[in-house]
Amino acid sequence: MTRNIGFIGLGAMGAGMARNLAARSFAVRGFDVSAAALARLEADGGTAAASPADAAAGADLLMLVVATADQVEAVLFGRDGAVASLPAGATVAVHSTVPPDFVRALADRLADGGHHLLDAPISGGAARAADGELAVMASGGAEAFAAADPALEAVAAQVYRLGAAAGLGSTVKMINQHLAGVHIAAAAEAIALGTRAGADPRVLYQIIANSAGGSWMFVNRVPHMLDDDFTPLSAVEIFVKDLGIVLDSGRGLRFPLPLAAAAHQQFLAAAAAGHGRLDDAAVIKVYEQLAGISVAGVAAGKAPESD
Repeated sequence: MTRNIGFIGLGAMGAGMARNLAARSFAVRGFDVSAAALARLEADGGTAAASPADAAAGADLLMLVVATADQVEAVLFGRDGAVASLPAGATVAVHSTVPPDFVRALADRLADGGHHLLDAPISGGAARAADGELAVMASGGAEAFAAADPALEAVAAQVYRLGAAAGLGSTVKMINQHLAGVHIAAAAEAIALGTRAGADPRVLYQIIANSAGGSWMFVNRVPHMLDDDFTPLSAVEIFVKDLGIVLDSGRGLRFPLPLAAAAHQQFLAAAAAGHGRLDDAAVIKVYEQLAGISVAGVAAGKAPESD
């Protein structure tokens, strides 16, 4: 049974996952570029590693929760990369949202070195990561699942087993991110339109949240907009990346994606305006600037700006 886990990426989601693994008596050896994240891991019962290679040494399972494909490449194959010290037969679980084609190529590279890949992107955000209630969209061979299953049980409420082929997990996550990004942008557009037209945004939120026009993203993100609270739980830049993956995949498949493209432009505009590191709900700021309104200001009872 897998008990020795290397863990790379101890940010908002990775920290909660590592904490839950340590609480289940897994030996977690983790690496992150943040000294504070490493200190938090040790306080949670894990061991801080000095490099990706150090984290992977002796690991049966290496779990990656980094942001981009470039970061996956760097921590596995770059300077002090994990693959160099990963034992033969170990499994690498990639929990990041990355292009399906990248994962398929990565599976072949790891197999050449005697390692297994589990394509296992996650969804649920920092709160569900902390509670051990993530959703995992996973594909890989029987050996990869056997190595990862005990750890996934500690961090996830649902594990969707999508087949043996690498890339299936990342394809499903890509579709989830397509919908999530479009829904966030649409929620921002709608609440800004209602505010500009004179509706009370808090009342509007309550009505839509309980009507057919609502969505999970509307219910979850619009309160951030109403409260002007953009503490980053998931950042604008994440959807610049993830909707970019959607558009690149659509281009390769010759599949038109006008809604994804429109949402991507709104997140790009928010990032260009300096809001890239804020919560993704900060896409509302694009609409506020264009319309000369403050949704949170009106929600707080302040008079809207006159025409």
